Amino acid sequence: MPNNIHAAPMSERLSALRAELVAQGLDGFVIPISDEHMSEYVGAYAQRLEWLTGFGGSAGTAVVLADRAAIFVDGRYTLQVRDQVDGALYEYHNVPATSPAAWLGAHAPAGAKIGYDAWLHGRPWARGVEKALAPRGGALVAVSRNPVDAVWDDQPERSLAEAMPHPTALAGVPSEAKRAEVAEWLTARGADAAVIAALDSVAWLLNMRGTDVSRTPVALSFVVAHADGTADLFIAPEKVTPELRAHLGNAVRILPREDFVPALGALAGKKVVVDPERSVAAIFEALSGAQIIEERDPCVLPKAIKNPVEQAGQRAAQARDGAAVARFLHWLSVEAPKGGVTEMSAAEALHQFRRECGDLRDLSFDTISGAGPNGAIVHYRVSPETNRALDPSSVYLVDSGGQYPDGTTDITRTVWVGPGTAPDEVRDRFTRVLKGHIAIARAVFPAGTNGSQLDTLARQYLWAAGLDYAHGTGHGVGSFLSVHEGPQRIAKSSGGQAGTGQELLAGMFLSNEPGYYKTGAYGIRIENLVLVEERAIEGAEGTYFGFETLTHVPIERALVDDRLLTRDEVAWWNAYHARVESILAPQLSGEALAWLKEQCAPLG
Repeated sequence: MPNNIHAAPMSERLSALRAELVAQGLDGFVIPISDEHMSEYVGAYAQRLEWLTGFGGSAGTAVVLADRAAIFVDGRYTLQVRDQVDGALYEYHNVPATSPAAWLGAHAPAGAKIGYDAWLHGRPWARGVEKALAPRGGALVAVSRNPVDAVWDDQPERSLAEAMPHPTALAGVPSEAKRAEVAEWLTARGADAAVIAALDSVAWLLNMRGTDVSRTPVALSFVVAHADGTADLFIAPEKVTPELRAHLGNAVRILPREDFVPALGALAGKKVVVDPERSVAAIFEALSGAQIIEERDPCVLPKAIKNPVEQAGQRAAQARDGAAVARFLHWLSVEAPKGGVTEMSAAEALHQFRRECGDLRDLSFDTISGAGPNGAIVHYRVSPETNRALDPSSVYLVDSGGQYPDGTTDITRTVWVGPGTAPDEVRDRFTRVLKGHIAIARAVFPAGTNGSQLDTLARQYLWAAGLDYAHGTGHGVGSFLSVHEGPQRIAKSSGGQAGTGQELLAGMFLSNEPGYYKTGAYGIRIENLVLVEERAIEGAEGTYFGFETLTHVPIERALVDDRLLTRDEVAWWNAYHARVESILAPQLSGEALAWLKEQCAPLG
């Protein structure tokens, strides 16, 4: 049943947008969740889709025509979009079953002019829509001013918060060395420069962080990296401190953000690398005089392969974060059965435990705090309108993480809110998810293996019961950067899913998070972060890898049906929880420590 609390203002905003389209001579407009850097999480000024439709997920697109509109989301948001977006205003569509391009090809009027903001879409996307419109004589038109911005009266301004140096003691490698690596990469390709538009790539390359995007410590800026090891940083002057200037040094020229487009024009005649997946169409247009080489951003892969300092930092951050989550789970075990805990109060309690653990800079994403049926909404975001109590004798799912200077965490735990015993079905589903989680954690695989080749390990026990989940099994994770980082991931196939074709390399962080979701009833997910590491195998013919589990927090014993576990799976459980106790026990005391020891006692 759609949530119609905001139906009236949303209908007014849609009407205002349609009037603006008429004024701009357009027959339609496409509204993504995106910014000039093609970020997953965007600043408040770029939350155009949420302002227009009410949809609060991190991935989605709306298309507005004069007489109809549609919103497109993937399987993570199938339930959420129906709760947040009025079905009387927008048709609901799932991708990849369909797409905005296909929908426009079927529904745009003949000869339609469909507007798009070239600073919010990639060039491959634009080409796909142009192809879909061509049979109907339609055209895709880049707007000079975003029509949503034109009618969004109280649209926030871009953040002018100061950017901050990220010290080499935490980064592990100085910016000079990173720029030299990029310069060598460019020289090998005969290129003069590379446009670095992704905010986390800019942050990694310059060892710079910021607070411009909620939950992701990046600063709004662009970089042009040159083959001589120098770089041009385009950033609002208000964001630059003397400390940042000293940190960057003379080889990084600091220029106003508005100089970025003219600087691209000045590269005419040069060979310039641009990543079509991470650079908006407007960047390609501004480089029309250059010889463009379409290749992946040269920061992406080295950023994903964490150096020893980053690996050590992640272990330290995970140990502190694990203690905070353990304190929360103990608190929950005491308070939730009393019936007074809600999704919002639980999320706030968890946030407070993290604040107390030391040096928390932010959450790594909005906490997913889902009680009962809300737990079945994969990327559920609690609000005052949807807030539920954690009823006794029910399932509660909490997916959360923190941003610390030495690491980014992401953990999901599913718990049984007592009293009583969980139903057999819930324990069966939880144990099948657990078996898949253990299969990934114990996996050993040869060099060259990609994420799609491992995904079946996590799903096999659910598949055997005719069950599945509509999200990937694992995503890359940054080092005090984005909680969702490419290019690696674990998911069903490489078809249309970036990262599943990327081979897994030593030093990469990933999540291990199979799940199961019963609509209208409950959700289950077990998530730890892992590190790809080389494995020494006697007699091995070639290089082999496995995973080091980085997250150490008890997994809910009350939901395990140990009759479904093999001897090896029980051994993994016991070894994992022995490690959890050894890491967390020195950080806990009193009742929380007693709870930890009980949770970490061996199975069987």
